[in-house]
Amino acid sequence: MNYVTPAFVDLVRVETRLYNAVSARLRAEQGVTLGQFEFLEIIDRVPGCRVLDIVGELAITVGAVSKAVDRLVAAGWCVRTVNPQDRRSSVLRLTSEGDRRLAASRPVVESALVSLTAGVSPEDLRRVASTLAVLRASLEAGSHGCPG
Repeated sequence: MNYVTPAFVDLVRVETRLYNAVSARLRAEQGVTLGQFEFLEIIDRVPGCRVLDIVGELAITVGAVSKAVDRLVAAGWCVRTVNPQDRRSSVLRLTSEGDRRLAASRPVVESALVSLTAGVSPEDLRRVASTLAVLRASLEAGSHGCPG
């Protein structure tokens, strides 16, 4: 029997439910969506972060990332500055409010995920994480699922 299709369906359903539940809690407690949190986290983690860095990490379109970044800028959570290596692009950095929002959101995300995965043993969770890391690396190495 082939387990690939049922595994895929379960993976998508688990991801959707986890994402929605964490996002709802984060929005209720911090006024931040999980999508905004992900962008803030990437901008914070990637030195000299550009829109294309976010595109590469999340495998979504440049237009979607650019619009989302525009909303973060409008909210006062990040700024665009001229990229000194390529003046045609911008470098993103968090503002002090963006730093504050990210710092306040991290424990909420972690707590929500711990709570939502409490029914899975730590050993099983480590095994799932390891398996997903291998699958993700394989897909990313082959540029599978990238927009365009």
